[in-house]
Formats: sequence, structure tokens, C-alpha cells
Amino acid sequence: MAVAPLRVLACGDVEGRLEALFGRVRAIQGKSGHFDMLLCVGNFFGSTSETEWAEYRTGTKKAPIPTYVLGANDQETVSYFPDISGSELAENITYLGRRGLYSGTSGLQIAYLSGIESQDEPAPAYSFSAKDVGELKTSLLSTPNFKGVDILLTSPWPRDVGAFANSAGEIDTRKCGSKLVSDLAASLKPRYHFAALEKAYYERLPYRNHTVLQETPQHVSRFIALADVGNTSKKKYLYAFSIVPMSLMDPAELVKQPQDVTENPYRKSQKETQKTKAPLCAEEEPACQFFFDLNKHQGKKRPSDGKETGNSQPKQAKKPPQPTGPCWFCLASPEVEKHLVVSIGTHCYLALAKGGLLPDHVLILPIGHYQSVVDLSSEVVEEVTKYKSALKEFFRSKGKRYVLFERNYRSQHLQLQVIPVPLDHCTSEDIKESFIAQAQEQQIELLEIPEHSDIMQVAQPGTPYFYVELDTGEKLFHRIRGRFPLHFGRAVLASEAVLALPQRADWRQCAAGRAEEAAQARAFRRDFQPFDFALRA
Repeated sequence: MAVAPLRVLACGDVEGRLEALFGRVRAIQGKSGHFDMLLCVGNFFGSTSETEWAEYRTGTKKAPIPTYVLGANDQETVSYFPDISGSELAENITYLGRRGLYSGTSGLQIAYLSGIESQDEPAPAYSFSAKDVGELKTSLLSTPNFKGVDILLTSPWPRDVGAFANSAGEIDTRKCGSKLVSDLAASLKPRYHFAALEKAYYERLPYRNHTVLQETPQHVSRFIALADVGNTSKKKYLYAFSIVPMSLMDPAELVKQPQDVTENPYRKSQKETQKTKAPLCAEEEPACQFFFDLNKHQGKKRPSDGKETGNSQPKQAKKPPQPTGPCWFCLASPEVEKHLVVSIGTHCYLALAKGGLLPDHVLILPIGHYQSVVDLSSEVVEEVTKYKSALKEFFRSKGKRYVLFERNYRSQHLQLQVIPVPLDHCTSEDIKESFIAQAQEQQIELLEIPEHSDIMQVAQPGTPYFYVELDTGEKLFHRIRGRFPLHFGRAVLASEAVLALPQRADWRQCAAGRAEEAAQARAFRRDFQPFDFALRA
């Protein structure tokens, strides 16, 4: 038998405007039927609260539905909350407390954290500290089979909540809000998270709570920030929704992923936290060598030390397949524009891109005919890795970071596009966010490959795909199943968010004369010489 969902209202800063709030609640109920509860985040009381509040406190007036509120966010309103652990403030109006978990008879679990972030320890009565957040996390995460909470209530926004998401308008989510709240949300995995204080309405796209291809699917989270009651701009301050408690839901239904789901916005801060922990000892590192393995019976596994096991006979190097027609990139082909070549190794070479996004936009190409990275033999992969390292070091010496991408779709010969981005333009995280955001706009599912994995463990030979690699080692992957915009990777990097060169998104609009191309190649070859391992072979 299906469980009837609870009908819930959430509200932003009330600031003492009780009549306006409860009048609106009565009107909604008159039109849409009964709601089970009202949850208030932000400032429930304001500087002019006393007159209206007295009528509710004394019982002259009564809230129309059970109302649950968070505590003070400033010293001025602390006196309205006499019991720090939570109490009934008036009939049908309950102060939840400083921090904790409210479990209703329905099974709905509501985690809450009152106040604003403080660096002081102990925190003032209207604040919370890292210790408060740590204790709340510990008490909940230690619960057997903990999967998350249904609802999280905080007054501040979580810092960086806008990463990988739709715009928050005038609010800069990279500077607004609390890092401690971000950490709490990342750990508690609320299905709904409500916050206020910024006098703005923002409903973020839902985000994942698991790493795709690495962890089993989990439920998504939705963050909603609400404006202040009765605001003159008519921004949304009441949010109505229905929810079945997580504990009563069918597991398959709970973890369904909506089409507009995004990456988790707090993953970066979690990674930074993990980096501060003690590194693995040398004996532990090899365990991660094949951490991600879709199917251990498919493909070939190469031992990391380069030695073959179980067979003492040396293997013949696999010859690359031959092109079915003229190829512009096989080095032995007469079609290759050799004046663009800037370095030649044993198995690979570097060439400037024709119609490059920038003068130092370069390609890593196999000398033999291979269609994609997943088709490469081990010795070619090794040299590709050497060229990546050399280019990373070279571009860093120029005050730049590189972005590498491959499009294995409507292409005959592998081309690893390497494009430098000045360090002062944007961070690697900004570049990653731009790729994910622009992919979402075009309904392209761009997934993050787990840290200890590579493209050859995700895609089988012959699979069409698009792949991005940042200089931090982070990787993004899209399995192409239909049409795909040929200039997508270049367009993202040319966009205002990265290089701000939108007019150069199409290489055909950037063609230069042969003399100019040859001059650019000579300049690159000269500058790259100290980093070119092929010259030292």
C-alpha cells in the first residue's frame, strides 16, 4: 500500500512579520488543502517583533499549523529563545534547538543547525562552530545504516552551492555562506536543504550524492534558498512540497536520478579536506592501481612496473592499424603539414593546431595510425604521458595551465588537443565547472572519472566518446550515443568564462597563412626545447 506523502511548507526570514506569514499560510490552505507543518529558516524574529509576538506568546492568537523555527542569528534576538536545547515558544510554534535531529511520528527526519558560523570556541549563543558541526555529524553518521536525512534546515547558505549549477542571480555563491554548512550538507546528504538570510530566492538544480561509475547510486539533494516574508520585490519566501520519509520509500524509487541532476557542488571542498589528512604509505599505494575496473575480463591489464607476468617470452609490439584512406595526421602521410610539427619522439609527435585557439595550442599525435587513446599500445601510451608531463612543465614556466581534450567521434586519427590557459584567467575548478555547466545546457552527460582510474578503464575500443583532462589530474568523460557538437571542447575554452575568445570557437575562422604558421612553429620549437625529452633521447 502506498504511503501518503507529508505536505510541508518552508519559509525564509520572517523577521517578526507573523501576521503576514500566517495570513499567507491560511490562504494557501484555503486554496490547496491542509499542510502538515511549516519550517522556518533565517531570522524568525526581528527588531519590531514584540507587539505581534506578544499575541502569540500569550495565546491570544495561534499559528494555523505546527511551526518549527531555528534560533537567533544575532545578539538582539537571543532573548526570544530562553532554552538553548529547544522548547515550545507558543502554541503550535516550536524552537528546534541549537543543533540536532527532529524525528516526527511519521518517520520524517529533519536535521537542523541554528545560528551563523563563528570561528570562536565556544561559539556565541547565536552562532555555531566547527565543533558544533562535528558533533552533529558524528551523532548522525554513527547511526547504523545511515543513508542521509530527509530535510536539513540552516540559516546560512552553504558556500559554493552554485558550483556546476544554474545561476544564483546576484548572489556570488563562491563568497556567500558558510563552509561549515557545506561540509554538513555534504555529509548528511539531505533530500531537501533550506536556508535564508540573503533576501533571495534560489532553487538549485538537484545534485548527486555519489560518484558516478564508482559508487552505487544514492538519492539526490535539492537546495532551496528563500527570501524574506513580505518583501517588496515579491521574491518567493514560501515553498510547498510533498515528501515521503526516506525510511518508508522503495529503495529503487528513492535513488532515481532526474534528467537535470548535476555534480555535487561540495566535492572540491571535501577533496581539500582529505588532502590535509596523512597520505597513504608507499606500501598502500599499489592497491589503487586498478581501483576502477568495469570488467576485469575485458581489455588488457598492464602491470605498472612494465614487466610481463606469467610468460617469459617477449611479446611482439602490436602494429597500429593502417588507415583506410588518406590521413592528415599519420606522420608518414604526404597530407601532413610538416611545417606545423614542433617535436618528434619515437611513437608520438607534437604539432601546432591548424587554426589554433591560441598560438601555442598544440596537438599530441601518435606517429602510427590509431583512432583513439583506448586503442593505443602500452609504449605509445607511455610516450603520450611523457609529452603531457613536458607540456605541463613548459606551460607552467609560462604562467599557464593546460587543458587537454579528445573527441573520438567523426575523427580518423587520434588528436589530443592541448590548450594553455593563463593562471590569472581562472582556476582549474573554474574550467571544470565551465565544462560541466555548458554540457548540462546542451544535455550532455559529462561524468567525472574516479581519481585512480583512466580513460582506458571506462571506454572500450570503438566507443565514441568525449574526454577532458585538467592539469590537476581530474578527468571528465561523456559516452557519445547520438549527435555531438564537433566544436564543444574548443567552444567551452573559448567562452567568456575561460579564455573570453568566443569568436575563435571554430578553427575554420582562425586560419593563418603558411608563413605565419611556420613562424609560430619555430617560436614554439625554440621555447619548448629545454623541456623536449625527444631531443635528449
